[in-house]
Amino acid sequence: MKAAVASEFELIQRYFTRPAPSAVLGVGDDCALVKPRQGMLLAVSTDMLVEGTHFLAGTDPRRLGHKALAVNLSDLAAMGADARWALLSIALPAADEAWIAAFAGGFLALAESTGVDIIGGDTTRGPLAMSVTVTGEVPPGLELRRSGAQVGDDIWLSGSTGDAALGLACLQGRIELPEDLRTACCLRLECPEPRLELGGRLRGLASSAIDVSDGLAADIGHIAEASSVAADIYLDLLPRSSALSSCTDTGLAQQYLLGGGDDYELAFTAPVAVRAQLDALAQELQLPLTRIGVIQPGAPRVVVRGRDGVPVAVAHRGYDHFQP
Repeated sequence: MKAAVASEFELIQRYFTRPAPSAVLGVGDDCALVKPRQGMLLAVSTDMLVEGTHFLAGTDPRRLGHKALAVNLSDLAAMGADARWALLSIALPAADEAWIAAFAGGFLALAESTGVDIIGGDTTRGPLAMSVTVTGEVPPGLELRRSGAQVGDDIWLSGSTGDAALGLACLQGRIELPEDLRTACCLRLECPEPRLELGGRLRGLASSAIDVSDGLAADIGHIAEASSVAADIYLDLLPRSSALSSCTDTGLAQQYLLGGGDDYELAFTAPVAVRAQLDALAQELQLPLTRIGVIQPGAPRVVVRGRDGVPVAVAHRGYDHFQP
């Protein structure tokens, strides 16, 4: 006898409905109801992941569940917000319960570890895609906007960039890496860690921030544009992982370092006066924080400088869905 296919509502109840103690009303009604903590601003962000555009067909579903939430939480981190609630809408080509269970496992594990309550969403049939909306809270006046960079500020970067792009290139068969480095890069691509704790701790220290999703040069360019300033990045100061350092194609390594995307690190600006505090924070969090440049006066632009301050041509600064 053929097994019965679960209905939409059975799938939601079985795999995505969990208690939401921080909400007034969670999953199961026409709307969720939430009550922000007194005096807090709500920070809201949404991102969509589409098979073939944001992830490869056959991606491990547990990792995909993690990433679907992580890329949204990274936006809250860049705002300096505390993560509170999430809504998940997902289109599925079929009711494959083993796949759904694994996806939900990755999604809910990250939600639990970051204190996020799932309060609703939608499930439908269609080409594999998911859209997540997250809501967080941040004290008024302490939010980390892109528009706060000041002339003379240092430009900082958490962690390092380029590994996710290397992982994608490995999966697509465009490059080869030793197995340990390949594994590490694929993990960075498929299972990024949102820098929520860092974002919260940057309140009152950083003057602006952004998460590095499209590419380091492009995303710092967004800060420059929003703040009406120029930015100099020094190539020799950029941190490089073991995988990127071992890449024999130096041109490709530089491209991924500056424009690979999918890194979900935080790039931020801060006054020179807080350098010691940021160095201490890096030690406390056991997360490298590196000064990679400086904010300059002038029209919004990003210049990448090599040795002796000479500008370096950068052909690919980041990802754009509607550009070749």
